[in-house]
Amino acid sequence: MTYCVGIRLDAGLVFLSDSRTNAGLDAISTFRKMMIYERPDDRFMVMLSAGNLSISQSVREILQVEKIDRGTAEPPLTIWNATSMFDAARVLGSAVRRVYETDGPSFKAAGVEFNASMIFGGQIKGEAMRMFLVYSAGNFIEATRETCFFQIGESKYGKPILDRVLTPATPLDEAAKCALVSMDSTLKSNLSVGLPLDLLVYEEGRFCSDRIVCIDEKNPYFRMIHSTWGERLREVFEGIDDPRWDGGDATHPLMTHSPGVEPMRKITTPSERIV
Repeated sequence: MTYCVGIRLDAGLVFLSDSRTNAGLDAISTFRKMMIYERPDDRFMVMLSAGNLSISQSVREILQVEKIDRGTAEPPLTIWNATSMFDAARVLGSAVRRVYETDGPSFKAAGVEFNASMIFGGQIKGEAMRMFLVYSAGNFIEATRETCFFQIGESKYGKPILDRVLTPATPLDEAAKCALVSMDSTLKSNLSVGLPLDLLVYEEGRFCSDRIVCIDEKNPYFRMIHSTWGERLREVFEGIDDPRWDGGDATHPLMTHSPGVEPMRKITTPSERIV
C-alpha cells in the first residue's frame, strides 16, 4: 500500500513518495515514508520506505544510531561518519537485519511476512551522488546509468512513463514532472496509494535542498498534472488510426500475411458435431 520512486540523474536526485498505509472501506491511514538525514556542507541522504510500517519505522529510528564494527582501531561505522554512500547503505542494511533479529521470530510465529524495502540515496562530500535499493534481507543494489530509477511498492502502474522518458541527462524539473505523472497514474489505478505526497529534488554538490514540498489534493500544480495528463492521453489515443481489417489503402494495415504465424484454429464438419 505504497508507491515510492527515486531517480538518479547527472544533475541530481528526485524522490517522491505517497503516504497511504492501508485503504479499507472505513479505515484509511496516513504516514510519511520519506526521511531526510542531513549535515550541512557534508552529507545529504534520503530514505523512502515501503512494506510493513512497523518494520520501516523501526529501521528509520535505528539507522540514526546503528553502528558497524570495522574490526580495526577506527570508530564504528555509522551513517554520520561513513565516507561513501556505499558504506552508509551498509549501515542501513545492518539496521534492517537488526530489526529482523529482534522482531523476525515474532513475525514468523504470527504468520506475518517480514516485508520491507527502501530506496536510499544522496551524496557525501568527496564522492558522487549514489542511490541504492535495499531489500528486506538487508542486501542492496545500486542505480546505474542503464537503470537510473528505482521504485518500491505498487510500481507497475507508474513504470511505463518512467521507462519512456527518463535518461541520465533528463533535467531535474522534467524528472520531477515525470515522477508526478507516474504517481498520478498509480493513484488513478490503485486505491491503496494516496495523497498527500512528499517530493524532494536535490541538486548535485549542494548537500542541502530547498525543493521539498508536501502535495495534497489542493496543490494547484498536481491538480493541473492530473487533469492535463488524462486529457492529453485521450487526445493522443483518439489521434491514432482505428484498425483497418480489410487492408485496402490503409497506411498501417492490421491484417497482413506473416508466413509461419497463423492462429490455432479447429474447424468442425457437420459429421463431427456433438449432439
